[in-house]
Amino acid sequence: MENTKNIILIGMPGAGKSTIGVLLAKALGMDFVDTDIIIQQRTGRLLQDIIDNDGIDAFLRVEEEVLSSLEFTNSIVATGGSAVYSDKAMAALKKNGRAVYIALPYEEVERRITNITTRGIVLRSGNTLLDAYNERVPLYEKYADLTVDCSGKDIESSMRELVKKL
Repeated sequence: MENTKNIILIGMPGAGKSTIGVLLAKALGMDFVDTDIIIQQRTGRLLQDIIDNDGIDAFLRVEEEVLSSLEFTNSIVATGGSAVYSDKAMAALKKNGRAVYIALPYEEVERRITNITTRGIVLRSGNTLLDAYNERVPLYEKYADLTVDCSGKDIESSMRELVKKL
C-alpha cells in the first residue's frame, strides 16, 4: 500500500473504530485522526450538544462540511458512525484512501454502547439503536472497500485481522 493512502474506518458506534485506529496507526507507522474530535474542535461544542440543541439535520450538515474539507495522507481516519449518511463526505474521504468497514452484529454493538444519550449518536426521533443499525449496515457495505468481521473478537484480534487483510 502506498504510504500516502489513508485507511478510513467506518462502522457503528461502539465497533471500536477509534480504539482499533490508534493501535493500527502505531503498528503501521501512520498518523491517527478521529473525525468526531475534529468536529468538536472546529465547532467548539460536544457532538451531543449540537444534536440536542441544533437537531440531527444540523449535525449532519456540520459533519458533512467538516469531513468534506479534510485532507490527510498516511493516516488512519476513524469516522463517526453517521459519516455514511453523506455521499459527499464519503467521496471526499475515499478520494485518497480505502474505506474499511468494522463489522459487528447488532447484539455486540448494543452491549458495547452504554451511554447512548450522551455519546453524540445520530438517532432520529422514535428510532432505536436497532433501527439505526438496520439503516446503516447497507451504507457501510456500499462504501466499504474492505470489510473486517470483528464479531466475538477483542480489539487486538480485530486489529491483527485488519492488518492481514490490508
